[in-house]
Amino acid sequence: MTRPSDPSDPPPPVDVVVVGGINQDVFVHVDRRPGPGETVVGRGPRTGNGGKGANMAVAAARAGAATAMCGAVGDDGAGREQLTALTGAGVDVAHVVTRAGLGTGVALISITPDGENAIVVGPGANASLAHDDVVAASAGARVVLAQTEVGAEPVVWAAEAAAASGARLVLSTAPVVPLPAAVLEAADPLVVNASEAIEVLHGPGAAAEPGSAVPSAADLVRHTGARSVVVTLGGAGADVADRHGSTRVPAPEVQVVDTTGAGDVFAGALAARLAGPDSTLMGAAAAALAAASESVTRLGAR
Repeated sequence: MTRPSDPSDPPPPVDVVVVGGINQDVFVHVDRRPGPGETVVGRGPRTGNGGKGANMAVAAARAGAATAMCGAVGDDGAGREQLTALTGAGVDVAHVVTRAGLGTGVALISITPDGENAIVVGPGANASLAHDDVVAASAGARVVLAQTEVGAEPVVWAAEAAAASGARLVLSTAPVVPLPAAVLEAADPLVVNASEAIEVLHGPGAAAEPGSAVPSAADLVRHTGARSVVVTLGGAGADVADRHGSTRVPAPEVQVVDTTGAGDVFAGALAARLAGPDSTLMGAAAAALAAASESVTRLGAR
């Protein structure tokens, strides 16, 4: 017979806590993206569950990790829908706060026929995440996955909480925001895609410059001081490096339908694998690439 829970009992162990954004996604399919001052009529809209942090949490939970989400939603229908979706995916939402008077974050996503996407985010309640929210959520986690859609400050708090508890910090700078050197140095790994890698090395906006070369993971280890770095390269796989060396991990070949959320799936699956026993970064990256590759064969961020 199972005894009833006691409020004084310690909380159950958490493999991964994700500190990041929770959004309602709005998708429109277009033949091409508009130029400055131009209107392009597409097909849609359709809505979905999203936010980079929430997507990562769902991916980690589906990869088998006991996963908790730390974030904020508005006191509205979209917020309630996101909480229901996270709970249904097996994510603990005890540390997701509901903010009265604020709207849930929204991501406006255009998708072209090649499956590539461009995203504009209105953060809404995501911008209200507080220090105590992050510290309470991070306690006891094996891996803290911090994601910059909620801004720099919550990521700093997450890094501090991870250091205090001995958790591993996985850092996703999507989008790239200025972060203290100490946070970058604690990342194990820092996870970026090709354009984010350019911006981390050369500054915001650098990825838009014609001919910008994608820096290697080893370049970013040297530049940021991170314990390790993973640069995701779409169908070309991932470049993985730590302070001892680097390697390229290939991705499975798949038919691409929609790349929305693929990087989120990668980060969440990576964190889940790193929370397990005897996991190597290379092995975790290979498992994460398999999950992300599967995700792009269907529509939606999850």
